[in-house]
Amino acid sequence: MAAGGAAPPRVLSAEQRRNPVAVGVSPLRPGSRVRAASRTRQAYELVQGSLVQWNSFMDKSVPDPPTAVLLHGILGSRKNWGSFAKRLAQEFPMWQFLLVDLRCHGDSASIKRRGPHTVASTALDVLKLIVQLRLTPRVLVGHSFGGKVALSMVEQAAKPLARPVRVWVLDATPGKVRAGGDGEDHPAELIESLRRMPMQVSSKQEVVDALVKEQFSVDVARWVATNLRRSSPLGSLSSSSFSWIFDLNGISDMYKSYEETNLWGIVENVPRGVHINFLKAERSLHRWALDDLQRIHTAEELAADEGGGVEMHVLEDAGHWQLQLSSFGGS
Repeated sequence: MAAGGAAPPRVLSAEQRRNPVAVGVSPLRPGSRVRAASRTRQAYELVQGSLVQWNSFMDKSVPDPPTAVLLHGILGSRKNWGSFAKRLAQEFPMWQFLLVDLRCHGDSASIKRRGPHTVASTALDVLKLIVQLRLTPRVLVGHSFGGKVALSMVEQAAKPLARPVRVWVLDATPGKVRAGGDGEDHPAELIESLRRMPMQVSSKQEVVDALVKEQFSVDVARWVATNLRRSSPLGSLSSSSFSWIFDLNGISDMYKSYEETNLWGIVENVPRGVHINFLKAERSLHRWALDDLQRIHTAEELAADEGGGVEMHVLEDAGHWQLQLSSFGGS
């Protein structure tokens, strides 16, 4: 990415998003930020730098701008990347950033999909979305479950991924997931705790208090509560209530797939022009076995010989959830 001016990304009004042609603007204007799900089977948001003058309705002969795809982890949503994507769009005004609600999460949870709910099927969802939007992403970034989804996208697709393409896998190993020590906010335990809760609750604080009582951290409890949506009208005479916007049964299946999915093949046989970066949180809640680290370092040497690339990085004094909570205030 080449840095440029810092003009802020423009946010289109609700009317412009619903019917951009009727109000006299192109479906996407430079510097825009658009949410959509109606013409796709995936909820997404496209954050564009101020110098981007492209949209998916243009003639196919017009090349799409440099695009990065940002994929959240289990129990997250595209909103986790909101603030980060806006900062990137200001720093790199010729780029655009695709934020996706993965199946069973966020606004995609209401879009019914058949199982199995796996890493591979989730990756295929995103690949189909990319084709529909006529994008050829140059960068894929995924946190945890989203990191394995990014690897699976590379494994499944010769197209529409561009070459070269750079992949960032944030705190996820390519193979079997090993739980860390006690006292951590383990996703599997968190999912099961949420499944025991009622589908509707009276307040977000009720959920936070219940999770803290079960020894989950306050930060993670508050973050999970952002997945609650008011189900009774604001100001109604009836007592307020909130309901979950995700499909916990599907998410449970997805996490089991994340634990078991083995993607070492794509890491140890990196396609030419693909560069895979692993970023390990120093205080990761997953246990990175010595064998995992040795295999990645061996893959680094092999990839260099084959015209690809594999690199390992460590983010000091960071925990697993911090990588997803870093944009907790995103919108």
